[in-house]
Amino acid sequence: MVTLIDSNISFLMTAVYGPTRDLLKPAFLRELRRCKPDEGSKWLLLGDFNLIYRARDKNNRNLNQSRMRQFRAALNSCKLREIHLQNCKYTWSNERRRPTMCRLDRVFANESWDLAFEQHGLQALSTSHSDHCPLLLSSMSGPRAPRPFRFENFWTKLPSFTEEVQTVWKQPTTHTQPVRILYHNMAATARHLRSWSQSIISENKLKLLMALEVIQRLDIAQESRDLSSAEFRLRQGIKRRVLGYVVIERVRKKQTSRVKNLREGDANTKYFHLKANGRRCRNHIFRFQDGTGWATSHEDKARLAQLHFANLMATAS
Repeated sequence: MVTLIDSNISFLMTAVYGPTRDLLKPAFLRELRRCKPDEGSKWLLLGDFNLIYRARDKNNRNLNQSRMRQFRAALNSCKLREIHLQNCKYTWSNERRRPTMCRLDRVFANESWDLAFEQHGLQALSTSHSDHCPLLLSSMSGPRAPRPFRFENFWTKLPSFTEEVQTVWKQPTTHTQPVRILYHNMAATARHLRSWSQSIISENKLKLLMALEVIQRLDIAQESRDLSSAEFRLRQGIKRRVLGYVVIERVRKKQTSRVKNLREGDANTKYFHLKANGRRCRNHIFRFQDGTGWATSHEDKARLAQLHFANLMATAS
């Protein structure tokens, strides 16, 4: 059960991972029916079902019609409606030269949930170094509060950190009382470190955003045609490079997740990312923002990446 603190609305969220073996799929569908809550309950069902219920959810004609009918019957029995995926047709690829692609990852909701959350949208993100597309289900109303200053642990590992702190700390001040001087120095250092960190991390984030954008476009392109040899090599190379871009994110997500009993490197970034999301979802839903308003679509996120790139180029010049 999930309860949103700001609205006090509760709903049942069921996450599934469907079996890959055909012999287990009937039992999985029976269990799915048993998960149906009482009438009037709000229900969100999401995950990797390893099943399709429409022919258009696969890019070839190798279909199991009987299994598709069984899946449709289970969804109808549970009175579930699929939330429309706005920006692509498939969510999984076998990563071959001429790939098989399917819509295996889905989000379903019943009528009560849909009425309670009228303004929502579902987008597929870049596959990154996975063979599945992450799905982002977000609200389309309401800004999030500004984030307070937080000291990032990875700052101390950067070679220029000590020099940056010393430069700001030694700046003159008009205060004479020791407490006032200490407060002034700490506030000035916090402001400077925030700006300094953004100048370093923004380039890494920009490269990561651009890499994910290219992968996303190639993912969509191969839904309708075979990739050229150059495109295929480019996609594979960028997927490998993404692993390098997320090294810094591993340290940042570990701190955000508040996992204290693990050392860096003991778990991957995904684990810390899930822990951090679990905390954040108790308070708000993720949003994207630029200077003109709230961005929720794939095109808006691409526009944000272009704006960041333009700002970076202007700063460099």
